[in-house]
Amino acid sequence: MINSPSFYKVLSLVLTSLVSLLVFTCVGTEVNTSTTEADILAFHHSILTIDTHVDTPLRLKYEGIDLSQHHDPHEYNSKLDFPRMDKGGLDAVFFAIWTPQGARTDSGHSAIKQQALDILDLVETKISKLPQLAEIVTHSQDASRLQALGKHAIYLGLENGYPIGTDIQNVDLFYQRGIRYITLCHMTNNEICDSSNDTTEYGGLSPFGMEVIERMNQLGMMVDISHTSEATVEQAVAISRAPVIASHSCSKTMCDNPRNLSDSLLTLIAARGGVVQMCLLSDYITPDPLQEARDSVRAALKQKWRGIDRQSDMNREAYRLEWSELNRFFPRELPSVADAVDHIDHMVELVGIDHVGIGTDFDGGAALSDCFDVSELPNITRELFKRGYSKSDIRKIWSGNLMRVFTRVEQLAVTH
Repeated sequence: MINSPSFYKVLSLVLTSLVSLLVFTCVGTEVNTSTTEADILAFHHSILTIDTHVDTPLRLKYEGIDLSQHHDPHEYNSKLDFPRMDKGGLDAVFFAIWTPQGARTDSGHSAIKQQALDILDLVETKISKLPQLAEIVTHSQDASRLQALGKHAIYLGLENGYPIGTDIQNVDLFYQRGIRYITLCHMTNNEICDSSNDTTEYGGLSPFGMEVIERMNQLGMMVDISHTSEATVEQAVAISRAPVIASHSCSKTMCDNPRNLSDSLLTLIAARGGVVQMCLLSDYITPDPLQEARDSVRAALKQKWRGIDRQSDMNREAYRLEWSELNRFFPRELPSVADAVDHIDHMVELVGIDHVGIGTDFDGGAALSDCFDVSELPNITRELFKRGYSKSDIRKIWSGNLMRVFTRVEQLAVTH
C-alpha cells in the first residue's frame, strides 16, 4: 500500500508529461474523442480541487481516526484521510465543525459553544501533528500555495449557528479560531433563522440573524445558506453585501427534498454572484425508495429519542450508534455519479457554469455507488468529461467558482 502524500502528485506530473505527447484538447464543450483514462486522471490531479463540506471532525472525535493512515470505508465510519485524498486528487477541504441542536437557553448556548471550541481544539491538535501532510488555513489563496507544496489545505466551517447563541461577539470568536463560513442553521430553527426542516418561527432571518450576517460580511466570513428555509435564503441573499454559498446542497427540481434549493433560489443566489456546492448525500440526489420495514423502525427510533437531550456525549453517542446500526440493517440503495452530475447539469443549464461547485458531505452520510469515499472523486471528473464539459468548466466546478466567491468575501471585508 502506497501512503506517501506526494506519490499521487508525482504520478500526476508523470502522466501529464506523457499525455502532453497526445492530442488532449477541449474546444468549447466538445471533448476530443482521443481523451483516455490516463488523460482524465492526469488532468484531475493537475487542477486545484476543493470540497466545501466534510464532517471528518466527527470521525476524529468518535472513532479517533488517524488521518495519516489509509482506512477502508467499509470497515470504518470514515470516508476521508490524507492517503485517500492523495489518491482521489483532493487538494483542499472545509472541515465542518458540526454541533447538534439543544436547548435554546443561555446554558444550552454556553454548553454547545464549548463543544464547538473543543472540536476545534481537537482538529488543531490532530493537524498540527502532521505538518508534512496538511495545514489549517484561513485565506482563499492558501489552497493554491499548499497545492504547490504537495500538502493539503484544511479550512474550517461552523455547521449550525447554534453555538453563536445570542451573543454577536461569538461571531468574532469563531472567526479568530479560523472559521471561514457559518452554516446559519441545521435541521431545526435557532436564534439566527428558520431551518428548511422546521416550522416557521421568524419567517426567515431573526433580527439577530441579520446582525450576524452583517458581522460576517465585515469580518470576511462566507454566509452559508445550506439547511436554511426558502425565506431565510431569500433574505440572506438580499441582506448580505457579499455573495453567499450553499456549502452542500442540490437541486429541488431534480430531487424534491426540503433541504434542496428550488430553481428560483438557485437563480437568486447566482444573480448575486453566489455558488451552490453540489452534495453527494443520497437523499438529496434521488428520492429514497420506500422500505416499509426500515421506515417503521426509523419512525420508532425517532419517537424514542423525541425530547431527549442529545447534547451530552453519552446520549449523542448512543443516538449515533443506534442510527448507524439501523442503516447497516437497512442499507439505502445508493445513487450513482451520473445521478449526481444530473444535478450539476440542471444547475448549469439554469444559472450557468460560474455558480456550481462540489461539497460532498463525506463523513456526514454521503456516499454514491461509484464514489463511496474521497478516493473515488476522479469518477466525477470522468463523468463531466463524458458529458462534454470543457477543462475550463471542470476547473470552475472543482474550485474556481468557490474561490471567486471566497476572494470576493475577503475583498469586501477589507474595503468595508
